[in-house]
Amino acid sequence: MFDSIAHRYDLLNHLLSLGIDRLWRKKAVSMLESERPRRILDVATGTADLAIEALRLNPERVVGIDISEEMLEKGRVKVANLGKAGIIDLRQGAVEELPLDDNTFDAALVAFGVRNFENLRLGLEEIARVLVPGQPLVVLEFSHPSRFPVRQVYDFYFRHVVPRVGRAVSKNATAYEYLPESVRAFPHGQSFLDEMEASGFTNLRQESLTFGIASLYYGRSRLM
Repeated sequence: MFDSIAHRYDLLNHLLSLGIDRLWRKKAVSMLESERPRRILDVATGTADLAIEALRLNPERVVGIDISEEMLEKGRVKVANLGKAGIIDLRQGAVEELPLDDNTFDAALVAFGVRNFENLRLGLEEIARVLVPGQPLVVLEFSHPSRFPVRQVYDFYFRHVVPRVGRAVSKNATAYEYLPESVRAFPHGQSFLDEMEASGFTNLRQESLTFGIASLYYGRSRLM
């Protein structure tokens, strides 16, 4: 599915979020500024928007992992155009079986990807495995607004506007019907923090963004 929409993925991200997704990514990366990580893992990197944003932290290396080769190819073009191919390394792989050594990274990021993990618990455990003990994971993901009228507007937009616009622009009949379905099924808020804790993360916290439309989750891999 992601291979089939790779050619319009960035356009639709910015269009459907009215450009707010860029601000959310900046906020996610800002949570790591005090950490000064040298080696960063970006899981479900897609077309590498978050990996590129992470360059603000001046890392030695950013490794992006994604299951979609077409998305990665789009990302590699963007990275090459920036002259950063020596820093950002994009690799195909599944989060449930990361092709990476234990205790390798100083920080990990996931933006709009955890709800697509085939096995959420195993994926989070794999991220914990490749992090140096005590190092941070930041997750950016859609949430479920609860306040009136944000919730009602959000529900209408996701159920009716997103699928129609996504279908028209991407020419894929099902991909942007999957998006609202996956958001509704995702265990947001405290439920996701519980998943992080069960997967080996501590010092957990959540920060709501833009009236609760999205959330940032933060945790540290458990010390050995």
